[in-house]
Amino acid sequence: MPGRGATTIGPNGLINRRWLPLNALRAFEAVGRYLSFTAGAQALTVTQSAMSRHVSSLEDLIGKPLFERSASGLKLTPAGEVLLPVVSKCLDRMEQTLNVVRNQDMESRPLRVHIPPSLLYQTALPLIHGFRREHPEIRIDVSTSNVCGAPPGNLDMMIVFDRPNVGDMVTDLLWMVRVAPLCSPATWEQHKGKSLEDFLNSADLLHVKLEGEARGLLWSSYADQQRIVVDTSDGLAFDTAFSAVRYAIGASGVVLADIDMFAPEIAAGNLVMPFDAVAADGYGYYLKLHAEDLSDPAIYLFREWIIRHFAQNDTAEADHKAQMVAKA
Repeated sequence: MPGRGATTIGPNGLINRRWLPLNALRAFEAVGRYLSFTAGAQALTVTQSAMSRHVSSLEDLIGKPLFERSASGLKLTPAGEVLLPVVSKCLDRMEQTLNVVRNQDMESRPLRVHIPPSLLYQTALPLIHGFRREHPEIRIDVSTSNVCGAPPGNLDMMIVFDRPNVGDMVTDLLWMVRVAPLCSPATWEQHKGKSLEDFLNSADLLHVKLEGEARGLLWSSYADQQRIVVDTSDGLAFDTAFSAVRYAIGASGVVLADIDMFAPEIAAGNLVMPFDAVAADGYGYYLKLHAEDLSDPAIYLFREWIIRHFAQNDTAEADHKAQMVAKA
């Protein structure tokens, strides 16, 4: 017997957009957002039984359960985890666009951008300021959080700190991270003359924590690349590279940090790189957005601005290296 959603299936076996079950999708999104039929029903001002019927009809349509129901509560199934963010984003976009059209203000919706904290404070703030000078009509809501990879929430675009991976989003590499031990001139004065291995084992290591990873992962990976043995079990740990670098400048310790991001501090003499021992740790900064959002003029302009900015940085860095080689 065909399910209740069978009439929405075309002759090719695919769901036809002419009969998309909008009420069922709204119900699923509300229940998924709160992981509660009761709270979802209250959000849409309908009965709980109506919500249950709508979700059941959607499950019949796709032929898979969307929620796992147990004594401990409600949980999304793998199918539900795939469907929920797409439905939420589509409903958000429809709501926003309808309000824009209704208010006859095509530039009223803010562009929601996420940027990791170290990149935001160290590099991106001047970039955003420059973009705003050129495009004052585009409003921007900037958020930041210390996560590795894509952050949660409804965002138009995001810069993520992560290793290379394959996904369903448009991804632009902004730059790959190059790290080296950095410290204040005073700290290096205390250890001058030591080898890299002796220096790292006698100085206070400053760690930058990555969500879900061991505390000393970055230092351990660096030591392996340099083929040295370093005790990474001690030292202070910080949530961001920005905080760790500020501590190294103002107090003591040695931080494993991106030499390109903190090039101004190195050039000013606030940080020194005692050893020419730069390593690529496999992480980079990537700009990510959904392909369908490229039709949004504000998103298109901001993406082009960011890519152009980092491309200019890469060109300047290449020119600087060429000059150094020529002088040598």
